[in-house]
Amino acid sequence: MSLDLTLIWAILIATAVFLYVVMDGFDLGIGILFPTFPEKADRDVMVNTVAPVWDGNETWLILGGGGLFAVFPLAYATLLPALYMPITLMLLALVFRGVAFEMRFRAASAPAQTAWDAAFALGSYGAAFCQGICLGALVQGIRVEGRAYAGGWWDWLTPFSLLTGLALVAGYALLGACWLIWKTEGVLQLRAFRLARALGFATLFAIAAVSVAMPFLSPAFRGRWLTWPAMALAAPVPLLVAALGWRFLAALDRREEVAPFLCGLGLFLLSYIGLGISLFPMIVPPTVTIWDAATHPSSQLFLLVGTVVLLSMVLAYTGYVYWLFRGKVTAGAPGYH
Repeated sequence: MSLDLTLIWAILIATAVFLYVVMDGFDLGIGILFPTFPEKADRDVMVNTVAPVWDGNETWLILGGGGLFAVFPLAYATLLPALYMPITLMLLALVFRGVAFEMRFRAASAPAQTAWDAAFALGSYGAAFCQGICLGALVQGIRVEGRAYAGGWWDWLTPFSLLTGLALVAGYALLGACWLIWKTEGVLQLRAFRLARALGFATLFAIAAVSVAMPFLSPAFRGRWLTWPAMALAAPVPLLVAALGWRFLAALDRREEVAPFLCGLGLFLLSYIGLGISLFPMIVPPTVTIWDAATHPSSQLFLLVGTVVLLSMVLAYTGYVYWLFRGKVTAGAPGYH
């Protein structure tokens, strides 16, 4: 029995995208939470919790985008024209945020410090919101005719894509708050506990709102979630989300430090699985499957060999960095400069 290289590549790219979302998500969440922590000392600690890992986290975005270009060129050529504006704004926001991350430590005056802090927060909000818009635009469907994008310039801007944009901002902020619970202590941690509770409710509400809206977007979505026997596969997802939400709130009540972050990751994973149930095997909904968009199997095999080697290196490096910088980050401790 031969291997389905296209399916393997789809799983690899989906995994890379998920790893980007959760790993860059919590450090984008730090920037989203900046306005709620006005003190410079608190902001310095917040940034120092992600300083060793934030740029490495974005490696997964490169793998996801590069893999899409190399292995699913039809999807790449279709999605980019459909999402030029939000993707461009997202990349600009990430660059803007990256510059602000560096410059806020070198600001020579209080006004300059405030300006770079604002830039860091705005870049984080912009990147998160645009990523959510891209997700919403993909889920609602891309018009394709003759293997090319056939929609308009503003097709990506809809009430549903705005909803998913806001949902991702709330979710990233939740991950950021849970990361601070894990990595900080004292007053800052207590404030993170309070924020995590409010953001947990906001994220659960957003998951519910997106889930309720999706069946109205497509008959295929309704068929997978609301008809038997397909709903037997899908039904465990909302039940697990509810159970994980309860566990998350219980962890906050008990002042657990690691469990809230793990629960936040679990909510993202379940939401991602729910999207997979809705979309698979479509890579450009509602008409282009992963097999339609894939390049020749020989190219897939050649790329897969190199990717396995590089992926092993990236995973080893990432694991080592997270292990090396484990533990709490405190005010006054050596940090990013």
